[in-house]
Amino acid sequence: MINEKYCRVLELDKILTRLSELTCCETARQRALSLKPNDNLSIVKDETAKTNDAFLLSAHFGTPVFTKMDDPSEHLKLAQVGGILTPRAILNIAAVLKQARTLLEWYEQCANVQNTLKPVFSMLMANRPLEKRIASVFISEEEVSDTASDTLMSIRRKIRSAGSRIRETLDKMIRSSTYQKALQENLVTMRDGRYVLPVKAEYKSTVSGLVHDTSSSGATLFIEPMAVVEANNEIRVLQSQEKAEIERILAELSALCGEQADVIASDFETVIALNLYFAKARLAEQMNAVLPRITEDGQIVLNRARHPLIAKEKVVPITLSLGQSYRSLVVTGPNTGGKTVTLKTIGLLTLMTMCGLLVPVSDHSTISIFKKILVDIGDEQSIAQNLSTFSAHMTNIVSILNEADGHSLVLVDELGSGTDPVEGAALAQSILTELFQKGAIVAATTHYAELKVYALETEGVENASCEFDVKTLQPTYRLMIGTPGRSNAFEISRRLGISETVLSRASSLVESDKKSFEDVIDRLESSRQENEEKNRELTAQIKALKEERESLRTANHDAIIQKEQIIEQARKEASRIVDAVKLDANLIMDELQKLRREKEKEDFIRRTGEAKSQLRGKLDKLSDQANPVVKRSNEGYVLPRPLKKGDTVLIVDIDKTATVLELPDKSGNVLVQAGIMKTRVPVSNLRLDEKAKKPKLNGASIRTISSNKGAKTARGMMELDLRGQTVEEALMELDMFISRSLLSHIEQVTIIHGKGTGALRSAVHDYLKHCKQVKTFRLGVYGEGETGVTIVTFK
Repeated sequence: MINEKYCRVLELDKILTRLSELTCCETARQRALSLKPNDNLSIVKDETAKTNDAFLLSAHFGTPVFTKMDDPSEHLKLAQVGGILTPRAILNIAAVLKQARTLLEWYEQCANVQNTLKPVFSMLMANRPLEKRIASVFISEEEVSDTASDTLMSIRRKIRSAGSRIRETLDKMIRSSTYQKALQENLVTMRDGRYVLPVKAEYKSTVSGLVHDTSSSGATLFIEPMAVVEANNEIRVLQSQEKAEIERILAELSALCGEQADVIASDFETVIALNLYFAKARLAEQMNAVLPRITEDGQIVLNRARHPLIAKEKVVPITLSLGQSYRSLVVTGPNTGGKTVTLKTIGLLTLMTMCGLLVPVSDHSTISIFKKILVDIGDEQSIAQNLSTFSAHMTNIVSILNEADGHSLVLVDELGSGTDPVEGAALAQSILTELFQKGAIVAATTHYAELKVYALETEGVENASCEFDVKTLQPTYRLMIGTPGRSNAFEISRRLGISETVLSRASSLVESDKKSFEDVIDRLESSRQENEEKNRELTAQIKALKEERESLRTANHDAIIQKEQIIEQARKEASRIVDAVKLDANLIMDELQKLRREKEKEDFIRRTGEAKSQLRGKLDKLSDQANPVVKRSNEGYVLPRPLKKGDTVLIVDIDKTATVLELPDKSGNVLVQAGIMKTRVPVSNLRLDEKAKKPKLNGASIRTISSNKGAKTARGMMELDLRGQTVEEALMELDMFISRSLLSHIEQVTIIHGKGTGALRSAVHDYLKHCKQVKTFRLGVYGEGETGVTIVTFK
């Protein structure tokens, strides 16, 4: 179990507070606040997988709605032993039942999607009859419905009838001239649940009846006239019957709840568990968090990790690794440069993972779980304990050294600070060595140059630095692995106005070996910045090459589609010609057969000659139809001017429009492009078309067939792609598509309209609503295209 003190230092409690604010009720909030890091690998993997699946299901199907409810366990125990529950307690149980039912209904839409939450949802047990019975009884916590039972409805009907009779009698008295002078006001009121009249005190004898109350001044008496006493008594009796009936109904409902107490309690626990998973998913969405690879081998690989408590617009991502080629990381750099944030990011993301939360890192990150996470961050000075800053830190370090082992993550800030620098550096180096020998994974920050040298010289220990821009005197908060940081004290002082005399004297006081070490670090930093600049240039070049390759791939893909379309069109045309030839050949054969039967007749020779002539003519005609190239004469045509690149010309013998790509060669042949085909044609076979618009020759294929038509050819009659069209064009295309589908007896089709602004989808849906042939239509689900498509079923 991780020490709670270390969890507070790393601010896990603040993350759990944010999580609790996303829960639905007090019970779930307390569960969120009480989450503890778990060091069992299988449990951590299972919990994070469920959180990740809750995130994915929410992204695809929307987050299920959770309502506020109280823990019903105590009330259920009372119901089990025969106690009568209050309306509020029964309505809370109904809320639990409704929540379980709505969660099951929500999960039905994603039940076919493989996910780890299925066993949790399967624990829910809906009880629709009990839920409906409770809903039929109560209007609110204070009011029971008339329809709760036939007896209650009858009693209340009698109460209303008796009340009407009383008001009718009292209204007559109010309107009567006999009583008007005696009344303080012309109205009927109630005292102690009985109907009374406000009578002036001096006219008490005028209205015979029972006095129930007086005004504060004593000037008004509230008298129940004798004429309505019996009716008021009847109402009192009926009200007692009403109360008894309500008690009976509550007892009945309480007994039903008691019978299902275990199931209802289980439902509540499952609802709270699901609410917590989906709250974790919502927190992950807010943090832009993902599921890392989880191990227990001590490896931590953070790619673009962000501290979750720093505002998104301010946080600077860090990338680092621990536990692979090195197990100890020494982070150096100026104050306020981000060293402490780096340690807290490592520790907090590890704790979050162990609590089943997703973490704000990029893909391919790895987080290891640990049996112990030991932390010394911040000033633990205590006046009450008479401890200095150094003593407080050393007290923590002693505890850490006693506990650390091969399953520990140790995070130490400003190791060895607060005492003599020479002794502090030596002590810090010895502590790092001890932790390294114990097998712990260590990240420590320091200002000591001796520790930078130690990290350079010791295998398994690595330097890191928080970058600082001397020009602006501002930290960049970037973590640089493999490079020790500089103090930058002289440069910062110079920028702030310290004289060169003072700086020169200070520089001369620095030991030569330390000065040489700082110079080495300076040269390393310059080399690193130069390499980074080259890397940025190479990255930009690679990006440009990738974009060019993608453009060529797209152009090639378009050319292949166009080629397939032309081949398909040619195949259809050839099929049509063959069918026509077969038809005419059959007619000719029929004619010859007929002539053969008539060969004995006198006019056989004449008919034979006529048939031969007809046959010859038809064969010549069929030959012309089957020949795709018709020789046309360009005789007598002279080009009005020399051809230029980009001119639109007509290839006369095949009657095709083309674009000039190259000027005539020595042989008088011109390279032209017709569709996707390039060929050389004699100048004499070309005519210039000066009226046509010149196409742009940018190296890409000239597209002659729209992508929508190509998509239809590939997908046949089952889909219609309307993307990129105006509403008017799309509706015209949709109308023709539905007609073709009905003629082909297709029962279901898919309309692809895309997501976009939703205007095209709305127009399509409005059209389908008024189409008599459409039986049903709906938006696609996951795997069908979701809101980008509409599935249509015909009658």
